[in-house]
Amino acid sequence: MDTNSSNTDSSNTHFSTTSTNNDYAALARIGLNTHLMAQWHALETNPADRLFRVVEVQRNWLQLHDGTTEHVARVFPALADALYGAGTALAVGDWVSARCHEQGEWWIHRQITPFTHLARRANDGRRQPLASNIDTALLVMGLDHDYNPRRMERYLALVEAAGVFGVVVLSKADIGTDVEGRLAELHQRLPRRVPIHVINGQSPEAALELSPWLGAGQTLVLLGSSGAGKSTLTNTLLEAAIQQTGDVRRGDGRGRHTTTARSLHLCPGGACIIDTPGLRTWRPDVDADSVAATFDDIEALAQHCHFRDCHHDDEPGCAVRGQIDADRLLNYHKLQREIARSQQTPLERKAMQAKWKVIGKAGHARSQDKRSGNW
Repeated sequence: MDTNSSNTDSSNTHFSTTSTNNDYAALARIGLNTHLMAQWHALETNPADRLFRVVEVQRNWLQLHDGTTEHVARVFPALADALYGAGTALAVGDWVSARCHEQGEWWIHRQITPFTHLARRANDGRRQPLASNIDTALLVMGLDHDYNPRRMERYLALVEAAGVFGVVVLSKADIGTDVEGRLAELHQRLPRRVPIHVINGQSPEAALELSPWLGAGQTLVLLGSSGAGKSTLTNTLLEAAIQQTGDVRRGDGRGRHTTTARSLHLCPGGACIIDTPGLRTWRPDVDADSVAATFDDIEALAQHCHFRDCHHDDEPGCAVRGQIDADRLLNYHKLQREIARSQQTPLERKAMQAKWKVIGKAGHARSQDKRSGNW
């Protein structure tokens, strides 16, 4: 980078006891706010404890920043085990308390509870952190083959459900297809409160277009698929070629993973920006009520449905069907089903699989009867 808190501690380890005060003005420049500051001051800290922000996460080490200098650090095994068990592993953007060992090695022994956290669920149900302490998510989608309104609705719903403000960024305006038509489609499908910007990620004007979210001390994360233009936009906002960029495939417009790790950088205007590898999938890590709240246009109309438990499928007196774009409503239902599956216990998942297995066998038997004339 240029320029409930965990109580797990290992005080029996020998540390340098030289007290070094935090430079709070420098920390504020990389995103420290009053909420995080209050947590820090509430901790029972050792004179050797220092407050840092995580700017890069690797397998065996993390890169920390104190607003002036970077340090390589490792996580105490006890804290790593506790965070893994709670599904809250450290992510880029986290704030931590660390101490310097007598040998000059830095060790992280506390995590400051983030005020926002983005994560997704892996195929095996494990929680995978994306970024922490985010103010704004720039949801980047190319106006070429990358254009997919359903995916944008999905990303928007998931970041808003996590308490992060979402901004739609349509990139590649200079080479996009049917730019005006696609912009009009998104304005029709997405709630009016959602800002939508059309940019050329290589132009300095992109920074001016996005300036309302680039204020000093603000933290942004760029999310989108590979080839959407995230790294190009990151370099433009940083006014430096920090991230490697690459071409997309000619056949389907899919991008290659030029960004392989999440990292936090400081923009000239003072905002912190986190670039991320392309997301091929984003399985929900939020509850159904939170996602429903992000589809507030559907929820508002649902209050006028004839039946209180209306699913907006084929029930009579539904106030949603016909008023909401059919594809948006389909996407809403799909997300709710995915969330329901992600919240199932292993036993519930097995029971559901057994149920559908029985249904499948019954359907197969009926088909066999029809073909044999026994129906």
